[in-house]
Amino acid sequence: MFRDAGIKDAEFILKLRTDIQKSQYLSPVSPDLQKQQAWLKQYALSGNQAYFIIEYQGAPVGTVRLYDPQSTSFCWGSWILVNERPRQAAMESALMVYAYAVDHLGFQAAHFDVRKANERVCQFHERFGAMRADENETDYFYKINLDAIAASRLRYKQFLEEGVGVIF
Repeated sequence: MFRDAGIKDAEFILKLRTDIQKSQYLSPVSPDLQKQQAWLKQYALSGNQAYFIIEYQGAPVGTVRLYDPQSTSFCWGSWILVNERPRQAAMESALMVYAYAVDHLGFQAAHFDVRKANERVCQFHERFGAMRADENETDYFYKINLDAIAASRLRYKQFLEEGVGVIF
């Protein structure tokens, strides 16, 4: 299930975002809890993004953010999962991102970037049907169209049999 991130989640988010292993492929953030809370306050006022806490059986197991809408495409990132998560959490949360973006928000494609050194995540997205559209020194820039999204949702449907639950 996805739950809209709020100020009460600042400590959990900051713990994930400042974990040395987990944050090595992310944009750096300040370790200041008050700055994270201020960012979440600003997020709550924005209307062009969604920042979710990924929950499993009522416990937070990660985060994911949908942002940067461009016509019929959205970007997603800030995808971090705790080590003590269910084995299927990555697949389920990726499927939930696409199901929510396509079925509930009407997007038809996605664009995102992944650090080149983050090989496992690059492979994950490529198995999903994402195509490398560009690159720079540190990042690959991916795009995935609606056909590839639909094919992956069908291929991996056993991971998301109950659909998407979102709490705002």
